[in-house]
Amino acid sequence: MSKGNQLTQLLRTVRRLPESWRPKALSFIMGKVIPFAGTAGTRVEKLEPQECIIVLRNRRKVRNHIGSVHAAAMALLAESATGFMTALSVPDDRIIVIRKMELEYLKRASGDMKAVASFSDEQVEYVRNTDKGDIEVPVTITDATGTETVKATMVWAWTPKKR
Repeated sequence: MSKGNQLTQLLRTVRRLPESWRPKALSFIMGKVIPFAGTAGTRVEKLEPQECIIVLRNRRKVRNHIGSVHAAAMALLAESATGFMTALSVPDDRIIVIRKMELEYLKRASGDMKAVASFSDEQVEYVRNTDKGDIEVPVTITDATGTETVKATMVWAWTPKKR
C-alpha cells in the first residue's frame, strides 16, 4: 500500500490491532467520520482500496413498516461502501462528494444486509492520479439469504480543495 492519504494511514494503524478487533475499530472510526453511518450501526467488515464490505443488521432503528431494512438505510449502505473505498484513493489535497445515486430495489429483503463495492487496480490508479474527476462505482447489496435485493451505482467526484 502506498503512503496514501490520512484515511490510508488510519487504516494502517487499525491493521496493527488483533484481527477480531478490526471491524469494530473501523466501524467506530467511520461512524465518527460519517455520523449517520454510525447512528445507523453500519459495520465495516473490510476496507481496502479495491474492495469495501459493510454490513447493516436488521434492527428496529433501521426497519421500515414491513419489518425489513428501510430503503434509505440500504442507500446509506451503498453510499458508505462506495464512498469509504473511493476515499482511500483520493489524495488529501482533494475533496470527495457524491454526485449521483442510482438504486433499483429488486425484491423484499430478509434479515441483515451486506454491501460489497469493488475497484480494479486501474480504477484505483485513476482516482489517485486524476486531479479533478468522477467515477461510477457499482455496489452489490444482498440480504441474509445471499439474494441480491438492490442493484446500485454511485458516482463519486473529487476536486482540488480551495486554498
